[in-house]
Amino acid sequence: MSDPARQAPSTGFQALEAIEVAPEDGVRFVVRVRAQEDPGAPVVLVLPAMAMKAKFYYPLVKALHAQGLSVATTDLRAQGESTPPLEESPNFGYREIVETDLPAIVGAVAERFPGAPLYLFGHSLGGQTALLYAAANPEHVTGLCLFAAGSVYWRAFPAERRLGVLLNGRVIGLVSKLRGRWPGGMFVPAPVAGRVMTDWCHQNLTGRYRLGGSKRDYAPLLRQLSAPVLAISLEHDELGPRSNVDFLRTRIPGAKVTRWHWDETSGVVDNLDHFAWIKDSGAVADNIGRWIRSEAARR
Repeated sequence: MSDPARQAPSTGFQALEAIEVAPEDGVRFVVRVRAQEDPGAPVVLVLPAMAMKAKFYYPLVKALHAQGLSVATTDLRAQGESTPPLEESPNFGYREIVETDLPAIVGAVAERFPGAPLYLFGHSLGGQTALLYAAANPEHVTGLCLFAAGSVYWRAFPAERRLGVLLNGRVIGLVSKLRGRWPGGMFVPAPVAGRVMTDWCHQNLTGRYRLGGSKRDYAPLLRQLSAPVLAISLEHDELGPRSNVDFLRTRIPGAKVTRWHWDETSGVVDNLDHFAWIKDSGAVADNIGRWIRSEAARR
């Protein structure tokens, strides 16, 4: 399994336009932007996976921009350029990401690109949180690309892995609850906030999203989502296998879902791992760019 601590080359990332975003609870984000000259060009907001830094996606940012799209990206709370860092941050979960951070981040992107259609590209956890945000705020999102973002429900995994995934989930949940933080290991090698992992573990056990402390019931919101969604899975992705992405698709029956599964016969990318696909950013962006342009033309 790939180590999410590995980072793709990020030369030039720091030179991107920077927008500071500060939600009311003291967290600060840096949104990095690569804009098209056409202010009406579709905008893609790239949201990272759990414990991944935004600079990992710089090759994808460049490749999407080459497709004629404006691109923005930012770190999730307590990751990368966001402050405070994890070791100084109060405990938090999905609720803070979806209901505090993303509204502020999306608002800043919308202010930078007024009137432009906005597409969310979410990798893994970034895809799940993007989906939850879009379900609760459909008026702010034109469409979504869920990349290697599947449900972590234990029954959604291939049959031979289910018991191990369930047991690992119980250990992760117990440790995260007792220590207030996941120290790293198993599915998630890097440290993560405790309530992020207990929210993750609730979905692992039940297949349903419950955001600790939230007043929203996301299940009906997901069922009502009608935005176009592109869901992509990779053949050798152990963290977001094909069956898990298919299961997540069943949670959004009202959405217009385009479903792609890439394997060796697809001829799209050579690297079919949860993280190594970034080496094929050009091919990924080419396919996503065509989908976005097609969807934007229908608006």
